[in-house]
Amino acid sequence: MTNPTSLIRLSNPVHLLATGFGSGLSPVIPGTMGTLAAVPFYFLLMQFGWWTLLFAVVAGSVLGVYLCGRTSSDMRVHDHGSIVWDEFVGFWITMLLVPSTQWQVVMAGFLLFRFFDMVKPWPINLLDKKVHGGIGIMLDDIVAGLMAMVSLWLVNHWWLLA
Repeated sequence: MTNPTSLIRLSNPVHLLATGFGSGLSPVIPGTMGTLAAVPFYFLLMQFGWWTLLFAVVAGSVLGVYLCGRTSSDMRVHDHGSIVWDEFVGFWITMLLVPSTQWQVVMAGFLLFRFFDMVKPWPINLLDKKVHGGIGIMLDDIVAGLMAMVSLWLVNHWWLLA
């Protein structure tokens, strides 16, 4: 059987983006590495303001359905761990209500998103199992990002991180 990652071509822009510029090809914790790779892009987006982050979330979500679906199809595996564009978008969603560049807030957002993405509480686990294709790959991380976003807002509101 062919290793699915051997079917990835970083020279292909779709594969390059879907794997988070190659960060998802990490042999250990690819989802965490993908989320970590999303952090510098978050800081870059924040240089242009909150609206730019919101635009990146919307555009990244729509584009992600294609990127993730196509790469998954090319790899012949549904939602392979090396596909991490969904982690990029999920992390950016996490930061929408508390758009801060303070390291404490960004770290809290990172940890909360990773928690929801890895533990997959309801309804994330249901979406992960029942919705397939590019939409399914994106949707569970979008919901994880929304849950982490609300959690980050609550943490920030009650403990004043920012």
